[in-house]
Amino acid sequence: MGGAVSAGEDNDELVDNLKEAQYIRTAPVEQAFRAIDRADYYLDEFKENAYKDLAWKHGNIHLSAPCIYSEVMEALDLQPGLSFLNLGSGTGYLSSMVGLILGPFGVNHGVELHSDVIEYAKQKLDFFIRTSDSFDKFDFCEPSFVTGNCLEISPDCSQYDRVYCGAGVQKEHEEYMKSLLKVGGILVMPLEEKLTKITRTGPSAWETKKILAVSFAPLVQPCHSESGKSRLVQLPPLAVRSLQDLARIAIRGAIKKVIRQETASGSGNGLKTTPRAKRRRVRRRRMETIVFLDKEVFASRISSPSDDTSCEDLEEEQRREDRAPPEAKPAPPVNFLREKVLSLPLPDPLKYYLLYYREK
Repeated sequence: MGGAVSAGEDNDELVDNLKEAQYIRTAPVEQAFRAIDRADYYLDEFKENAYKDLAWKHGNIHLSAPCIYSEVMEALDLQPGLSFLNLGSGTGYLSSMVGLILGPFGVNHGVELHSDVIEYAKQKLDFFIRTSDSFDKFDFCEPSFVTGNCLEISPDCSQYDRVYCGAGVQKEHEEYMKSLLKVGGILVMPLEEKLTKITRTGPSAWETKKILAVSFAPLVQPCHSESGKSRLVQLPPLAVRSLQDLARIAIRGAIKKVIRQETASGSGNGLKTTPRAKRRRVRRRRMETIVFLDKEVFASRISSPSDDTSCEDLEEEQRREDRAPPEAKPAPPVNFLREKVLSLPLPDPLKYYLLYYREK
C-alpha cells in the first residue's frame, strides 16, 4: 500500500517527504532510512518507482510502501542490543534498517516462505555490506534468514524483544503471534485491516494500539506433509561473538571515537554526513492509498498531518526560492573510518579484517 506522501527524486528526498508527513518522527529511524537506498532492493528495470510511496511486487519479491515501513520502525521503538524477529522478511530491506539500530550485540532474525526471496535478500545484504559507506557509519547487526512458514515456528525457540509480521494476521493466529514475544516486548502486525501495536506488559497482560488502516495479503496457511505433520521452522541459534569479532568491534569503535574527537576539536573531518543540497519543499496533499496484490486492488485513505488544500504558501515559498542564489553542490562523501584504518601501521590483512574485506 502507499501513496500517502509525494514521490521523491532520490532516497533522501523520499525520507524528507516521510518526515514532513510525520511518518518518520525520531532520529534513529531517519538515520536508518537515509543509510539504505530503497532503490538497491528493486530489480533494475523497476528502479524508477523506488522513491514513490507505493508497494512493489514482482513474482514472490515484495516491498511494502515506505510510509508503512516508517510507521513500523517507529512503533517497534528499537534500541541497541534488542532481539528482533521479522516474519515474512522478504527482500531484507526492513531487517537491514533494523540492524543499523540494534548494533553488534543485537539479534536480527527473519523467516521467509519463499526460498528464491531468501536468496535475493542474501544478495542484497551482501551488496550492502561490501559496497555501502553507511556500513561504516553504524555498528551493524547482520540479519540471518531462514526459509519456512512463520506459522510453524518451533515452540522451543527463544522469544524476542521485537516482532514484526509483514502479512495480514487472522484473528485466530493472534495468540500465536503474542507467544513469540518476551515480557516488555513489542509486536507490530496487520490485524483485522489495522496495523496494530501490541506491548506485552506482563506474563498474561497486553496493551493494544491501532496505528492506521492497512490492506495486506493474508498469511499463507501451513501445508502439512504427507504424514500429516507440520514442518517446524527452527530459528537461528543465538550466536556468541568470537574473540576476533569482539576485538574488531572494539577497535572500530575506538577509531570512530577518535574521529568524533577530532571533529569536535576542529582537527579532523569526522564521521559526519556530507550536507545535502536543499530542495524545494512541496506541501503535501491528501492522496488515495492504492494496494495492488496480484489481480485484486484494495484502496483506503490515510490522512497525513501535513494535508493542506491551500496553494498560497506554496506559491510564496516558490517565489522566495526563485530569488535565492543557487547553492553549491556538496562534495562526495568521504569514508573517514576507512581512511583512518588504512593509515594505521598494521599489516594489510589486519586492515582488511577491520574493514570486513569491503570493496569500497
